[in-house]
Amino acid sequence: MIEAIQVGGIWMLPIILALFVGVAIAIERLIAVLSRSMSSKKFMQEVVASINSNKIDAAINHCENYKGKTLATVVHQGLIKANRTDVEIQSALDASALKEYPTLTKRTSFLPMIANVATLSGLLGTIVGLIESFAALSSDKIPADQKTAMLAAGISKAMYTTAGGLIAAIPILILNSIVVALTTGILDDVDAASMEVLNKLRARKVDNASRSASMTR
Repeated sequence: MIEAIQVGGIWMLPIILALFVGVAIAIERLIAVLSRSMSSKKFMQEVVASINSNKIDAAINHCENYKGKTLATVVHQGLIKANRTDVEIQSALDASALKEYPTLTKRTSFLPMIANVATLSGLLGTIVGLIESFAALSSDKIPADQKTAMLAAGISKAMYTTAGGLIAAIPILILNSIVVALTTGILDDVDAASMEVLNKLRARKVDNASRSASMTR
């Protein structure tokens, strides 16, 4: 590793920097996303059961037990508006989801860019190494016995910087894919849960209206 850095020269610095920054961002994003994820199936079973039993307060309290979780936060906002119109419930769910979205996705967009920087830095180092190699071969001022050594040095720089750029970019792109997949999963759960909550609350209103009408008769 030390030899690769020495041979690659200054072009290895942006590659190393990109590797450390990219991995740091990816790990921070993984921790942040995982801390806001939860098992949606069991959670929604409890919420739906409470709504069907006309126990909105119990459903709200259940959401509060999962404080800091994206899905619970969004559903909680919809349940608070349970006795309002469908439009108000939908607006509360949408507003909460939009508020949570930046929390899940911030800094993630930097990861592909950092991976590209590492790859392009390696490519630039490759080009510089090849230029140095060909310059050494074509120069009349360099003794013939030194040209071979300079050619080898230039090619080594080219290969090391290429390898360094790929070594930095590949794990960053893999981590980025994992982060994006986890984030997409959470957002998909939020969309599905929002629709289910809205439908259940709408059905609850219809049932309550029917009961009220029956009692009036």
